[in-house]
Amino acid sequence: MRAVVYKGPFEVAIEQVEDPRIQHPNDVIVRVTSTAICGSDLHMYEGRTAAEPGIVFGHENLGVVEEAGEGVTSLSRGDRVVMPFNVACGFCKNCTAGFTGFCLTVNPGFAGGAYGYVAMGPYVGGQAEYVRVPYADFNCLKLPEGTEKETDFVLLADIFPTGYHGNELADVRPGDTVAVYGGGPVGLMAAYSAMLRGASKVFVVDRVAERLQKAREIGAVPIDFTQGNPAEQIKEQTEGGRGTDKGIDAVGYQAQAQNEDREEPATVLNSLVETVRPTGALGVPGLYVPRDPGGPDEQAKQGMLMVSVGRLFEKGLRMGTGQCNVKRYNRHLRDLIIEDRAKPSFVVSHELPLDQAPTAYEKFDKRVEGYTKVVLHPHG
Repeated sequence: MRAVVYKGPFEVAIEQVEDPRIQHPNDVIVRVTSTAICGSDLHMYEGRTAAEPGIVFGHENLGVVEEAGEGVTSLSRGDRVVMPFNVACGFCKNCTAGFTGFCLTVNPGFAGGAYGYVAMGPYVGGQAEYVRVPYADFNCLKLPEGTEKETDFVLLADIFPTGYHGNELADVRPGDTVAVYGGGPVGLMAAYSAMLRGASKVFVVDRVAERLQKAREIGAVPIDFTQGNPAEQIKEQTEGGRGTDKGIDAVGYQAQAQNEDREEPATVLNSLVETVRPTGALGVPGLYVPRDPGGPDEQAKQGMLMVSVGRLFEKGLRMGTGQCNVKRYNRHLRDLIIEDRAKPSFVVSHELPLDQAPTAYEKFDKRVEGYTKVVLHPHG
């Protein structure tokens, strides 16, 4: 089958790889109809992880069941399904507690597994014509038949639940004011989710014009951090200048310094500490890693950042972190899509055939030509 294969920093290629096969009675093989490129894929694409050449990318996958193992009970050939990026067993201590992003079974020695991602287990990615899904009864979420709302449903694999998860980590409630740092796909999903949860005012901080315009279009207040200290810009627009009730980091460790073309990994965390009012809360779904080969200094390369813990403590702020437990949210969010209460596909800028993935990666990485979110269609 054809698949997107990592060749080295800033290079992917479409290559023929081995077709997936049933390896366990609980597996299914899914014919992939839509698979998205994620900002997290760019970390590997840029050589900022320990990913080795040869890995097949793709953890945001939707398709139709092609073959089911004899132990699968809830799925049949022809079922349309979307899979969380988390590969999870459904029965370990963390899974039964709802922490499916930290499954203790699927990736021995590590809490959590995922498709096509470095250090997340042996699961081949879905930027390909087919993908094997283990523990399929647990990991597949059924969708309505047909092709309707395809670009909405594929976002259930990661970014829509992840944006929602940022709100859950920050405990966003009706009436809250919320600052979201990062206007990429996850940041826009976090802002959108805050509105779904009843937030009274949502700010989105970024510097890319297209992203700020998208934020404006969904009713958020865009904040261009190149035009001044973002925390101060936001405080000026909150009651008494105290700041927002909640804050969400949708950027992670590749955050950019305010007025310089260089990385400053802790800048978003420190800005949020200043943006959120005393006794507020922070949600951090943005990716941070224990090792970053391209870090700007030796501490950053080891995942150690200069975060203002003193101010965090002084203000009595709470902070929740970690990757999204997609299964906590995907059924609820799917039903909002079905009932036309949510339409997350507003972030999708391009739908392309699989063969155009190398060009899409290059343009998405450079943030050019309006590339904000790309969905690939392996079968045309």
